[in-house]
Amino acid sequence: MSDQPLAGFGAVVVGGSRGIGGAVSALLAELGAGVVVNGRDAAAVHATVSAIADAGGRAVPHAGSAADEAVAEDLIVLCEKEFGAVDALVNCAGAPEPAGSSILSVTPTEFRDLLDVHLGTTFATCRAAAPRMVARGRGAIVNTSSFAFLGDYGGTGYPAGKGAVNGLTMAIAAELAEHGVRANVVCPGAKTRLSSGPDYEEHIAELRRRGMLDEVSAQGALDAPAPEYVAPMYAYLVSDLASKITGQIFIAAGGFVGRFDRPSPGFIAYRDHNESPPWSVDEVAAMLA
Repeated sequence: MSDQPLAGFGAVVVGGSRGIGGAVSALLAELGAGVVVNGRDAAAVHATVSAIADAGGRAVPHAGSAADEAVAEDLIVLCEKEFGAVDALVNCAGAPEPAGSSILSVTPTEFRDLLDVHLGTTFATCRAAAPRMVARGRGAIVNTSSFAFLGDYGGTGYPAGKGAVNGLTMAIAAELAEHGVRANVVCPGAKTRLSSGPDYEEHIAELRRRGMLDEVSAQGALDAPAPEYVAPMYAYLVSDLASKITGQIFIAAGGFVGRFDRPSPGFIAYRDHNESPPWSVDEVAAMLA
């Protein structure tokens, strides 16, 4: 394999200024891609671009919220202008659930804001990139989800947003497969500003006390690896090495690489509705006991 498998690629990394996104931006550039680095904090965006340039890579900054359709469109246009085309879109933007938030306490505004950061950003950028990728007959989208979509880590807007990202990505993968465009999800495990500090540690300890996390999961959450350990999964999925892979949800957490199986219905019971009445409540209870 070439030491620059992404040579000639143009990539947009949303939330690419620090944490997991920063590591992804740096690795894509190291592997030859030209990278548009996006984030809400302009200083962080410019610092990441400078670091990439100092290391000999190619990157340009564009600060702003990519949930804004105009910003999302500008990111794609800038990538085409600077690097010729958009070969890869990576969504890494995220925001934490408010401390102590649950369905008992989250406000409608907080919930909508979390959906906007996660699902809204992913939709806006995919909507901007997809037509251009389809026109070229190639492209790779990698969206970021989380183990939190299972509900084990508490909260409401964060797991709902991440679960929605999974569903949206699967739909995009199905819709665009005939056009040569791929879409996958990564659920990363890494230590970032969202998963470190006293408040986060207390949150994990509380989930453990309540029985929502087992000991292994709690320890893993508290001893997460650096973001550089998950960035290779993103780089692989945008590369031509993964040309046959789409519609998958992967796990990258330090030395652990995994994949969530696609949900499929398990058989419980059946009878022909053309010849039989509806199941009674008692019958449903009996079969599910």
